[in-house]
Amino acid sequence: MDTLEDRAQFLEIAQGTQDDWTIIMRHADVLIQGLPDRVLAHLMLLKGDSGGFRVDRLEHSLQTATRAYRDGRDERYVVMALLHDIGDTLATYNHTEIGAAMIRPFVSEDIHWIAQQHAIFQGYYFFHFIGRDRDQREQYRGHPSFAACAEFCELYDQKSFDPNYDSASIEFFRPMVQRVLSKPLDRR
Repeated sequence: MDTLEDRAQFLEIAQGTQDDWTIIMRHADVLIQGLPDRVLAHLMLLKGDSGGFRVDRLEHSLQTATRAYRDGRDERYVVMALLHDIGDTLATYNHTEIGAAMIRPFVSEDIHWIAQQHAIFQGYYFFHFIGRDRDQREQYRGHPSFAACAEFCELYDQKSFDPNYDSASIEFFRPMVQRVLSKPLDRR
């Protein structure tokens, strides 16, 4: 447990000293190191919530990532596939923004865009059944990542609702998540 002595002493940031910021950065390092485990713990919140599908949201995420992994995608892509729907429980109407924001420092712009836009591309497969335009993704036609996002949905996301699919476990993906979420990309 941290004590008052192990905390910055200022009451306003403008009053901070080098000693204060040394303490704060030491705490930040601990927080950063724990990020992969916190993300995976949050992903586990999807377990048991089927949303009416044949598999729960966790199994859907595992299937999506497993398919991408077995197809030879790199770790950053596989981690995006695993976390693409992590926002379902927190942001029902804009879940893609949660997952995309979480992975943004760690993935290419292309992979980030896929995570951010996958819901509208996934809609191609079902929007017409719920009174929406299945071609909404066409507004992005011409975007450099359009084909990659359409491919993600076709090959991995829309196929991952099979209760008989042999998905890898969360523990299989843990080392990948730890590696990817431990090194932000240098975007200078």
